[in-house]
Amino acid sequence: MKVLNYGSLNIDNVYSVDHFVRGGETLSSAKMEIFSGGKGLNQSIALAKSGAEVWHAGAVGESDGEFLLDMMRQAGVNVSLVAHTSGKTGHAIIQRDREGQNCILLYGGANQEITREQVDQAMEHFEEGDFLILQNEINEIAYIMETAHRKGMKIVLNPSPMDEKIAGYPLEYVDYFLLNEIEAGDICGCEGSGEELLEKLSARFPGAKIVLTLGGDGSMYKDGDLVLKQPIYRVPVVDTTAAGDTFTGFFIGGLMRGEEPATALDHAAKAAAIAVSRAGAAPSIPDRKEIE
Repeated sequence: MKVLNYGSLNIDNVYSVDHFVRGGETLSSAKMEIFSGGKGLNQSIALAKSGAEVWHAGAVGESDGEFLLDMMRQAGVNVSLVAHTSGKTGHAIIQRDREGQNCILLYGGANQEITREQVDQAMEHFEEGDFLILQNEINEIAYIMETAHRKGMKIVLNPSPMDEKIAGYPLEYVDYFLLNEIEAGDICGCEGSGEELLEKLSARFPGAKIVLTLGGDGSMYKDGDLVLKQPIYRVPVVDTTAAGDTFTGFFIGGLMRGEEPATALDHAAKAAAIAVSRAGAAPSIPDRKEIE
């Protein structure tokens, strides 16, 4: 069983600030650092470090994205399906405050230049029962989902960043949703407690398994009548940038290793706790030995 993560690859420009910049304000940063990032890259590295056999598909610029591929190779990710475009690699401008919280401005770049021909070529390597992981930082997601569904792949969707395009995707094909309260509320068109959102999502997508992350309140999982609750592991927070991606990678990676959902949730929570205790996105992701 293999996993294809069709996702974004970004260069993260991280600025350490006292507070997030406000409208009309000019703010000096104490430090500027460059990291590899993108939700797709982070999740692929987390999947590989969890022990999964993961292939990454996506796109980078010809002149500025090679170090992203090098980092994934070092983590054990197969990057042979990543295309090179004539433009710039996607990047993010990240403000990180003294409490380790962040706000992010994204530029899509090569992540928005994926072609259907590239999708067809990538999908030739996968078959029924393999996993497909998707976020919302690349183009052609609906086509990727339709192609994977025809092949019988298991589709995992992390609908982040949430925008109006999500409503146009064939969400009925999704086997696993991994999302937070805001994203769940947007998809359901309502607000509510974690339990209420979980029920509404399950009613709308009865064939899907749902993981709902609740920040400091942990996470919840629902598969039919089975409902699980997972608390967080509290640690000093340095940088929250890749916490959700780490959680996603270790949860799906755990399922692929044959773990029960409760065990996979617990390992994902431990991995996310380690990640937030370190600076950077991809560099903060632990390996399986650390969580064990």
